[in-house]
Amino acid sequence: MARHGMSTEPPTEMPTEAPGEAPEAVADDPATHRFECRSCGFVYDPGEGVKKLAIPAGTSFLELDPVGFRCPVCRSRVGAFKDIGPRNKPSGFEENLNFGLGVNRLTPGQKNVLIFGGFALAFAFFLSLYSLR
Repeated sequence: MARHGMSTEPPTEMPTEAPGEAPEAVADDPATHRFECRSCGFVYDPGEGVKKLAIPAGTSFLELDPVGFRCPVCRSRVGAFKDIGPRNKPSGFEENLNFGLGVNRLTPGQKNVLIFGGFALAFAFFLSLYSLR
């Protein structure tokens, strides 16, 4: 007999993610992926589009006409492009992302800021040596 306010139904479990699976992997959308031309290195970013070809920002690479679209740099067809993932994806092999004091988890843009910021700081320190007498 059920008491007042208590349910007789068994409790349902909330769905959980598989162990070791990142939350970003669940919400990964192929429409946001960037594609790189293997011939010349041009990167098609759906967030930017291609002004030269009148492709507006927000157009997924998968929405492009496979017959009519050509690389704006080398004129290669769609088959020459390789999926390189979303913009905020860390670069490198998946099995190496847990090594390197956390640096391997940085995106390419963050790595550039770290490297060139270090160069700028070293250059500033070098120039400050001229103030010593």
